[in-house]
Amino acid sequence: MSRDIHLRTCPLCEAMCGLEIHVEGDRVALIRADRDDVWSKGYICPKGTTLGHLHHDPDRLRSPMVREGEQWRDVGWDEAFARCEELLHGVLARDGKQAVTTYIGNPTAHNFSLGRYVGLLIALAQLPMIYSAGTVDQWPKNVSSMLMYGGMWWIPAPDIQRTDYWLVMGGNPQASQGSLLACPDILGEIDKIQARGGKVVVVDPRRTGTADRADEWVPIMPGTDAAFLLALCHVVFAEGLVDLGDVADIVNGVDEVRGLAAAFPPERVAATCRIPAATIRRIARDIAGAPSAAVYGRIGLCNQEFGTLASWLIDVVNILTGNFDRPGGLMFGNPIAWGANSLPDPQWAQGVTFGRWTSRVRGAPEVLGQVPVSCLAEEIATPGPGQIKALVTVAGNPVISSPDAGRLDAALPLLECMISVDNYLNETTRHAHVILPGSSALEQPHFDDLITMWASRSAGNFSPAIFPPPPDRPAEWQILTRLGGLLAGMNNTDIDVAAIDDGYFTALCQAKGVDPEHVMAHYERGGPERMLDLQIRTGPFGDRYGDKPDGLTLQHFRDNPHGIDMGPMVPRVRELLDTPSGRIEMAPAYITADVPRLEARLDRGDPDGLLLISRRHLRSNNSWMHNVNVLVKGKDRCTLLIHPDDAARAGVEDGKLARVTSEAGAVEVPVEVSDEMMPGIVSLPHGWGHDKEGTRLSVAREHAGVNNNLLAPGHLVDPLSGNAIVNGFAVEVGPT
Repeated sequence: MSRDIHLRTCPLCEAMCGLEIHVEGDRVALIRADRDDVWSKGYICPKGTTLGHLHHDPDRLRSPMVREGEQWRDVGWDEAFARCEELLHGVLARDGKQAVTTYIGNPTAHNFSLGRYVGLLIALAQLPMIYSAGTVDQWPKNVSSMLMYGGMWWIPAPDIQRTDYWLVMGGNPQASQGSLLACPDILGEIDKIQARGGKVVVVDPRRTGTADRADEWVPIMPGTDAAFLLALCHVVFAEGLVDLGDVADIVNGVDEVRGLAAAFPPERVAATCRIPAATIRRIARDIAGAPSAAVYGRIGLCNQEFGTLASWLIDVVNILTGNFDRPGGLMFGNPIAWGANSLPDPQWAQGVTFGRWTSRVRGAPEVLGQVPVSCLAEEIATPGPGQIKALVTVAGNPVISSPDAGRLDAALPLLECMISVDNYLNETTRHAHVILPGSSALEQPHFDDLITMWASRSAGNFSPAIFPPPPDRPAEWQILTRLGGLLAGMNNTDIDVAAIDDGYFTALCQAKGVDPEHVMAHYERGGPERMLDLQIRTGPFGDRYGDKPDGLTLQHFRDNPHGIDMGPMVPRVRELLDTPSGRIEMAPAYITADVPRLEARLDRGDPDGLLLISRRHLRSNNSWMHNVNVLVKGKDRCTLLIHPDDAARAGVEDGKLARVTSEAGAVEVPVEVSDEMMPGIVSLPHGWGHDKEGTRLSVAREHAGVNNNLLAPGHLVDPLSGNAIVNGFAVEVGPT
């Protein structure tokens, strides 16, 4: 049988590896790295080799399913959408839109259709409240970026390909391949930093795979990163090391930060952070003295007690030491194709305000349009006006990925209507009344836009679909558009998906300053490929539909299947700034008002017992990849990591089961004794717990593991962002 070779960008994570996909007939025979890919240059991680397994997975849903009682049956698309209309409109008629919400999962950002059209779903639905994985993942970075620069998704990333000193906090790129940081082969970049005489330091409660490759591992108590960062600021001010560099003329708030940092000398924070004062002073001097340096903080800084303070201070340290918006420092990506969430939001034209409304049950204040995802369970389960009766989930598994997961799992059966856009019958979608499956990654094109907002280079690669989807299956963008119409109260017969898409496209043209009538004349049909061409042509390197004849179009990427690279990061903050003052707001009052709470933490002393943190593995991407046998086979990775001294005190043994208990729940999990954990801290991986009845995840059930979110108390959130605290909360460990 002949073999065809297709080139493709892996859509699974920020590494965006270029792949060669070898196809024989209708089967994937082999996947290996594309050595000529302009971005990844032959790098590949284990996940990218499994796209064929995901496509051919017999558990993947190929047709819509409707649940009747406890039984599922396959149905056609017309019947599925008719059932969606019946269920949604029943709730809307009885209880109004206040009883309807949606949950957006983070796989949406990695999907060609969903990522471009989820905004249209939300705009059509006009729901009072939505939920997302963002309030478990990165909402503090959205808050700090919004207040400092005027855009919640303009999150600066370290230019590690040109830096001389890289400080990594709360992130483990060895496993994640980068998070809010897009760069291929990050461990290879660490080697290059060291080869050119630079240094890499990892500050983390665990000696991660990244720490093993770095020059130095500095253990830190979870939740004290903000105190450590303010102590760095203290040293920079006290020793006259402040140098704002090229942004000196556009920074507000230097004196305010100076005043705050004065109360955080290294000697005061050392015991709380468990980092010697001399080490803190050395690191501060090294950052300020390096030819270029980049301080990077990721998920461990976001989903902790002081998530917004820590996320904000990452940027502050870079700004104070002259390592902001310049090569080798913290910089903004320059995407070839802009993403819809990079467009200015009219509601923030006069600056952002928080707490415009509160959740019904808990009274949690709104932050950037959302409240903590842990509120969803109580909003479903608590009777009264505004009780959630209908839920639409898009590419998410919150029963696994949300804190206080047991409460949500118990609440979902109370819904009168639950519709899921998902490819699997998983721990969440088993509660749905209708499941609308999307395409596999290989049945649709791909071109990243969101991820490239924090990419080390302006590169892009268009990947055509490899396998045609079944002829009767609507594309995912069409599914979202139709659901948006139903949520808006329209009947199926009245929803003109193409007309709605044209209206959406017209609005995007207007937002980018091009004439919609002139632009639409270039296309025979709509959909995400039309939108992608607009994104490229009106991006920084685009042809603007003929105004710049040498500019890029989608056709250029079709003609260059290994991709196009337009160069490294460039200084961009002046063009991106959209704060009311037009300047970088280094000391937003909303954030700095939380510093007294951090001071109180210094006086609180060490916590009693053990603190739990999460972790991730190279072969795992939350719960996405656990139904792929080649990724989950072998050594059990869902274990409780614990320091030998703590294991001895707790009376638990390596390889034996331990019981881990928190105020939210308890799990029993195998113990793995290791000195990679600092004393007092234990770790469970996230994304596991595939032991629920009623799922169709045959491989995952054989490697079920335990759900660490059963232990995470839902009421624990960072007060500034509403982000869940799933790192650094108290647990008890003992033998079973």
